[in-house]
Amino acid sequence: MTIFARRARASAGRLHPELSLVSYTLLGHLEESGGCRATDLAAHHALDKSTVSRQVAALERAGLIGRRQDTEDHRVQVLDLTDAGRQILGKVTRRRRTAFRTRLAEWTPEDLARFAEYLTRYNEGAPDEGAPAGPDPR
Repeated sequence: MTIFARRARASAGRLHPELSLVSYTLLGHLEESGGCRATDLAAHHALDKSTVSRQVAALERAGLIGRRQDTEDHRVQVLDLTDAGRQILGKVTRRRRTAFRTRLAEWTPEDLARFAEYLTRYNEGAPDEGAPAGPDPR
């Protein structure tokens, strides 16, 4: 699992210097949700607000996300992907999928089914007590 996480961090960083694994994850959530508040990102990923704040600041400096006023509550700032953010996220996602396809190309259907079953089981399990929740913020 450690090697998997290292590879994910490295592949995101190769595409953009500001794109850590956490940044990639945050961008993905912004895309899926259509935008949200920084506090929603922190809650969704079980990350400290200060960690999310640093990541958001870096993503804003890189021009990958922007802010807009919430239409329902004008006191709230909603984070959204910029066009550049969508492009980088799409590029990283395509590269990751290609890497997965390459690694799994010679696996049998039975191996793939078993692997998918194990990943599902792993992801549905309760987090270990004392283990950090969510992605590694580094």
